[in-house]
Amino acid sequence: MQEKVWKFIRAHEMLKPDDRVAVAVSGGADSVCLLMLLAENAIHLQLRAIHVHHGIRGQEADRDAAFVEELCRRLGIWQKTVYRNVPQYAREQGMSTEEAARILRYETLEEEAGIWEQEEGEEPPVRIAVAHHQDDNAETILHHLFRGSGLKGLAGMQPVQGRRIRPLLAVRRQEILEYLKSNGAEWKEDSTNESQEYTRNRIRRNLIPCLTGQINERAVENVIHAGMIFGQADDYLQKQAKRVWEQCKRTGKRAGKAGEEIVWASMDVQVLKEQEPILRIYLIREMLAAAAAGHKDITARHLEQIGRLADSAVGKSLDLPGFVRAFRSYQEIGIENHSGQDAQTDILRTEGNEEAAALLVPGKVSFMSQTMICTVFPWEKGAEIPKKEYTKWFDYDKIKDTLSVRHRRPGDFMTLPGGGRKTLKRFLIDEKVPRERRDEIWVLAEGSHVLWVVGYRISEYYKIVEETHTILQVDFYGGKAYGRQDPGTIVRRGSESENQ
Repeated sequence: MQEKVWKFIRAHEMLKPDDRVAVAVSGGADSVCLLMLLAENAIHLQLRAIHVHHGIRGQEADRDAAFVEELCRRLGIWQKTVYRNVPQYAREQGMSTEEAARILRYETLEEEAGIWEQEEGEEPPVRIAVAHHQDDNAETILHHLFRGSGLKGLAGMQPVQGRRIRPLLAVRRQEILEYLKSNGAEWKEDSTNESQEYTRNRIRRNLIPCLTGQINERAVENVIHAGMIFGQADDYLQKQAKRVWEQCKRTGKRAGKAGEEIVWASMDVQVLKEQEPILRIYLIREMLAAAAAGHKDITARHLEQIGRLADSAVGKSLDLPGFVRAFRSYQEIGIENHSGQDAQTDILRTEGNEEAAALLVPGKVSFMSQTMICTVFPWEKGAEIPKKEYTKWFDYDKIKDTLSVRHRRPGDFMTLPGGGRKTLKRFLIDEKVPRERRDEIWVLAEGSHVLWVVGYRISEYYKIVEETHTILQVDFYGGKAYGRQDPGTIVRRGSESENQ
């Protein structure tokens, strides 16, 4: 197996003599195998082992950290344990513990690689080695397939991704275990790998054994081969789209009314409409890359929504995550990035009375002194719906487009019991909100359909019903609706009923 891995390393030009490598070592079988293989390398490498303690699993996590420290001491490898509070980060960002752990793990590895480069200069650059193997890659491809990813996601993990390398993509999990056993090596099992709470675990423990045992014993290899083909198709379509984009692109910068720098990119809408549907998506990605640096929170669903703008009326626009906006003018379709130099800014940008920020689901957006946090989870029939004024549940299955948190706009409406509509203007009049204060109220909206007038009521259409499958929970923190109690950082006050 060592020969197979090193052949793979050479084929993908991952490493050369004297390279510096920060190895992610959890203490599990895969990372222990990776560290041992690199420590026994045929070329001289400078190694450091980084262990991320996630702040979960209690004594078991402490046991793993101690095991990694002892392993590295025996191998004579410099080692560091970094503590990160995954549960807290997951709560703050409105995401799963699994996703939060992944983000913080990679963030830590990048930070440690940067520290090493600062200590000893940038040459040679520090590589980050992670222990993903072929079974992990098959899980990733299947996971992306079920989530509705495009070709890029279906291509799976890449052997080299920036400074990140994956030498064990050459081998199956069973080969790793056999290697460790033949060398008398020990490792630690993570109890969360047994949990059915995590999607990847269900794919690993239920789906893949079913595929290999009942459909095709080479299912994993075939999934990975399909991923390779998806990757080749993705590369080809990217090149085709780039050729079209280079011939018709328009880019620039301008100052917004609030003084911020707006970066924009656009193209002739007719040129876009003449392309094959799949190529349109790749051209939209080119626009996003030019204006918004390919913002990471813009999903395949958003790409489809932007594409539909080409057939929409002139003047239509779409709010997207990261203070990005798609627009349709007479001759053009384009992207505007209102976040200026800082693509990660957490402040709502204001242009006249058109204040709006797309709400990432799951995720959060902060604006002025307020924050909205979204979480998504399965609906359990009989569960008690919260009756808090600043925490609301919605039927997520009914939401088809991007949500935005903003002030009112002409045409905004709510759905009433029985299916009738009421304009937001009429609702605010009925609630006796003074005219001069109506523009201060925040609303959560899907286009012109208002889900929630914050501090008041939610739309009947989005309420939980017997057929509901998925819940969207939205929490509003740190501000107040006009005429209502400030919720502060903890929501305490409840409304009289869910209908309020």
